[in-house]
Amino acid sequence: MVGSKKNLTFRYIIAFALLIVMVFPYLYMVLNSFADWTQVDKKIVPANFTLRSYEWLFSGGEAGIARPWLHAFFNSVIVSTLSTALMMATGAMVAFALAKMEFKGRNFINNAVLFQMFFPAIILLIPTFLIVQNAGLYDTYMAMILPKALSLWAVFMYTNFFRAIPDTFIEAAKLDGASNFQILYKIVLPMSKSITTVVFLFLFMERWTELLWDMIVVRSDSMLTLNVLLSQMFGPYGGYPGPMYAASVLLTVPIIILFLCFSKQFKEGMQFTLK
Repeated sequence: MVGSKKNLTFRYIIAFALLIVMVFPYLYMVLNSFADWTQVDKKIVPANFTLRSYEWLFSGGEAGIARPWLHAFFNSVIVSTLSTALMMATGAMVAFALAKMEFKGRNFINNAVLFQMFFPAIILLIPTFLIVQNAGLYDTYMAMILPKALSLWAVFMYTNFFRAIPDTFIEAAKLDGASNFQILYKIVLPMSKSITTVVFLFLFMERWTELLWDMIVVRSDSMLTLNVLLSQMFGPYGGYPGPMYAASVLLTVPIIILFLCFSKQFKEGMQFTLK
């Protein structure tokens, strides 16, 4: 009994230590975003706090030019939401075919998905840009959304979860005359809410923080996303650590809000992925 209490206490200590290690970088970033510029990166907890870094951002940055903050924010929301919805829809359809439908070449496609996940997306940057440019989509929402319409990671996650769903549900639905599309969106996906939450949060976070691709395919101020707008406010050599911390905090706020809203489903989904 005493030994079990000691083991439990030891586990709590380890968990608390790991929590501090993971949370400390973000807490350090938040504290330094409010720190006086003379104290940024000088102490773990600055002595004086100010809103100067945030005022610098909203006043136009290094150039001191008014920026379309609200429009850029809505651009990020539109692009991230539509891209995530497309990746989830296409990922679920491909995964359903790989997990629950028999056809020639299924194993080959499944292995191809796994194989391509080992390659960084940056190697397709130039050919994808040329396709977008030749299609006349440059500097449009479609240029930012369509190339992100399929996520191999989403396919992989959904495929593993769909395989765990008993085939009896699908066979019963087919006997009732349901099509594969109806089975997917009326039976399989409602049973996959936990993993759908995990996929949604990770895909949205990935798209929300995208910078390189958006910088390449947009030119006009009306198409700028929040990431691109913030990147334009700093000189090529940086030199503004306080505002950089503030910009990072602003970018992480929507992700934190989404996680807090779906934390229960996220935990359930992660428990499945760790099995």
